[in-house]
Amino acid sequence: MKKLQNKTAIVTGASSGMGKAIAQLFAKEGANVIVADLKKHEIDDVVNQIEQNGGKSIGVICDVSIESDIKNLIDTCVSKFNALDILVNNAGILDDFTPIDALTNDLWYKVLGVNLNGPFYACRIAIPIMLKQQNGIIINISSIGGLFGCRAGLAYTASKHALIGITKNIGFMYANQHIRCNAIAPGGVNTNIGKNTRPNKLGHERCVSGGANMPRMGEPNEIAKVALFLACEDSSFLNGSVITVDGGWTAY
Repeated sequence: MKKLQNKTAIVTGASSGMGKAIAQLFAKEGANVIVADLKKHEIDDVVNQIEQNGGKSIGVICDVSIESDIKNLIDTCVSKFNALDILVNNAGILDDFTPIDALTNDLWYKVLGVNLNGPFYACRIAIPIMLKQQNGIIINISSIGGLFGCRAGLAYTASKHALIGITKNIGFMYANQHIRCNAIAPGGVNTNIGKNTRPNKLGHERCVSGGANMPRMGEPNEIAKVALFLACEDSSFLNGSVITVDGGWTAY
């Protein structure tokens, strides 16, 4: 039997990069997958690829920083598949490596809106559904920027640290009610998250100063395989944990 047979999963930020790889792998392993992102044509491309490979998927346009969009996403999932077994909070944006002296309110709220408020809204709406089902798995995509101080600017660093706190709190709070919540902290991964960024000179110089120690960049499918492990019973005793997936970069 496939590892996620008859399960239903939401993946945010699923039209490219790690989210796309997670959505495709989950579908391959038998899950009904809700592909959530901002652009309809990109969502449709992923849904079509999944269906062409024999999987089941629907797409939902969703700005995770808007609570009503998250509610519509989860309502659509439950209406279509009558369950929400797995929630992957993957959507995220960078902050141009901006240090605090150059950080505007607009950039601060934009980054936290996506990276922190989005997972918060999604978890808050999903948990009652999972409690009613008496099962559920939440996977938050944090970053090594959530474990260390200078892999990005201040806003991104703060948001990813906070996401790990959310993960640990939820993991422990609902451990006795068959709900697990874990996080993945990727290192450098070949995605388009840095597309169209305008790095702050000082912040970028400081943040990349340790880059020479990185063994290599990761690939989205390598993160997806860790997400699959967390989404299935292979990880049944893993809860409230953070898995660092960085090729050994932070082991230095």
